[in-house]
Amino acid sequence: MSTEQTPEAPAEPRPGRLAAAAALSALEGLALVAGGLYMLVMGLTGKPDRPTQAETGGLTLVVLGLIPLIAARGLLRRRSWSRGPAMITQIMALPVAWMFLNSDGAPWIPAGIALAAVAVTGLVLLVNPATTKALGIRGPMRDA
Repeated sequence: MSTEQTPEAPAEPRPGRLAAAAALSALEGLALVAGGLYMLVMGLTGKPDRPTQAETGGLTLVVLGLIPLIAARGLLRRRSWSRGPAMITQIMALPVAWMFLNSDGAPWIPAGIALAAVAVTGLVLLVNPATTKALGIRGPMRDA
């Protein structure tokens, strides 16, 4: 195999913060896909009030779950484009966590706390200088 066909290994090892951000993104993606599959199965086999709504919601969650999964793969492979979808996923998780925290149900409040902690941790990891350097992202003042 020629050197043109083999990808070069990065010169520096992957920072732990980048790996942790990828892991959190993958965790969120898997949770969305699992929730979507559950809704889909319940819509198809269960007796929901509105089967079409359950099936559509489940399919939507599965598709939305692919975004952080693809971003996690990109983060592990040090692709600079992957930070954007990963950050958007974290930002979108914050209002969901807020909704859980303001719910009346006891099981939703701990879920809201956990989701908020994961989202804030993910954002902190994604904007960390070690992560941005590993992804090859330069700030606006460094372009000159």
